[in-house]
Amino acid sequence: MATAAPQDPSSAPFDFDKEVCALVRDTTPRLFAVVPEYDLGTEYADAHVAAWGMAYDDGSAHVIGVGGAVTMSLRAPERAVWHYGRREGISARLVWLAPGAGATFTRAEAA
Repeated sequence: MATAAPQDPSSAPFDFDKEVCALVRDTTPRLFAVVPEYDLGTEYADAHVAAWGMAYDDGSAHVIGVGGAVTMSLRAPERAVWHYGRREGISARLVWLAPGAGATFTRAEAA
């Protein structure tokens, strides 16, 4: 019986799709929500997501308000906290989303 020689890993075909997905994972901006909070410390405390943002490796961020009426390019994500929490009785904070599991060429279905 003949045995097959082990395959040389350097002769494996180049997987361009895999490389593109790795590039996307490596350069993905961090995603965050801007959440204004009201009446903290009371039984009427409430909050909502006012905007979504992307933070980049250079420290800058892009923010778009829910509904699309507000868009901002900022030097830092924390600047959005000032914008959304500057009225009396309102504070805001960033809520960071954990990085996803990977990249794919297929469109994700709505949950």
